[in-house]
Amino acid sequence: MKRGLSSALVTVALLGAVMGGVGAPLITSVSLELGVALDGAQWTLTITLFAGAIFAPVLGRLGAGPRRRTSLMVALALVAFGGLLTTIPLPFWALLAGRAFQGLGVAAVAPLMSVARDHLPAERARSTIATIAVAGTVGLGVSYPLMGLVNQLVGLRAAYGVGFLLSVTAVLIAWRAIPNDTPGSAPRIDIPGAVLLGLGMFGVLLVVAQPSVWDLVWVGSSILAFAVAVLGAWTWLELRTPSPLVDLRLLATGGVLRANAAMFAAGIGVYLLFSLLTRFVQAPAEAGYGFGFSGVLAGAALIPFSVFGFVAGRLTPWLTARMSTRWVFAIYAGFVMVAAGLFAIAPDSIAAMLTSITVLGFGVGGLTAVMPTLVLNGVPQTETSSVLSINQIVRMIGFSIGSALAGLLLATATPSGALFPDKHGYAAAAIYVVPLLGLAAVIILLSPRATALARKVNRSRGRGIRQSH
Repeated sequence: MKRGLSSALVTVALLGAVMGGVGAPLITSVSLELGVALDGAQWTLTITLFAGAIFAPVLGRLGAGPRRRTSLMVALALVAFGGLLTTIPLPFWALLAGRAFQGLGVAAVAPLMSVARDHLPAERARSTIATIAVAGTVGLGVSYPLMGLVNQLVGLRAAYGVGFLLSVTAVLIAWRAIPNDTPGSAPRIDIPGAVLLGLGMFGVLLVVAQPSVWDLVWVGSSILAFAVAVLGAWTWLELRTPSPLVDLRLLATGGVLRANAAMFAAGIGVYLLFSLLTRFVQAPAEAGYGFGFSGVLAGAALIPFSVFGFVAGRLTPWLTARMSTRWVFAIYAGFVMVAAGLFAIAPDSIAAMLTSITVLGFGVGGLTAVMPTLVLNGVPQTETSSVLSINQIVRMIGFSIGSALAGLLLATATPSGALFPDKHGYAAAAIYVVPLLGLAAVIILLSPRATALARKVNRSRGRGIRQSH
């Protein structure tokens, strides 16, 4: 085991998460400075989610073989190249291309976890994986105030330049710390499966992260139908190919399926509340509510979100060693529900608002930290990266739907001819978080303890491999 491997993996994951969050606080500036419609500027965030979703299973499959270090280094180098494209004053299409490359930083999380599982002692591995999982929460709270401040003081390209420097740092840390690949046969990459998954995921992200496609209902419906059909074809292919991009039979086992279903429901609720909070604190005085925070102040308000998310990540291994992992998940889901209740009850109190943000950060940090333990229960070690990569996709889709749902609920709460939603629309929208997180907790609490089916799938795959030889 390399000295400092755990710290290096967490640092690289954190820097990758910051890269993924760079786009959100800069959308308005992109629209104004590059003369792009706000819907178009929104793609600087959407395309990063898309790239992360597409490349996550590919990196996950590569992370299960002898080219893990190589694939990680290539991915991180492309993230740095993407950061360079966003920094240079090139046309908007080049900025989008750069943001797509930066999405690989999000996709690299699963292979980083698999490195920890393979090269660290069991206790240390669990703690490291939990901290890597919560890096997204911490990175979100870091990127908002940092990028907002740099953008305000120096400008848009300088803010992206900070992202570029951070991505170069990630490359250097990974180069020094990630262990060399173990010799062996390289895994076969299911290219047709990757293409079909890419097309299907693109359609899903488009209809949930780009609400304007529903301006004409038939357009949104057609895109959704196409995405469903393509994902259906992808499922058919994955069940029949000898080297699938994703082992769907393994993912269909009770524990893995329930963990992903719970992450999906929780992801929607978490990002719904996050979107409501960040919009409310920035509501201008003419709205009649909110606090009129600037982008920098709104970002600073998220610092407790990150700090307590990190605390939850560090606390989770201690809790899971003393009680059922399922109950730990349910407790953290309860914190998110409390945060929603605080916001709904006392939206006019800045103290209650900051408390809600803090409690939300603690709940989100805990949920993401405990999820790898839940999703990997009974999963063979060789499938760690692949299974975690799918969980990443589920989380991103959940977040995208939560963001779109926030916009939809606030739009329905906006009186005809008004610019801003009714104040009570925020509280009503926050109430939706409670059943979503309650559903996630119930899914996990009702899951059986046995993982015999996962072991059965593993034995079946092992027999298939031996027979093929």
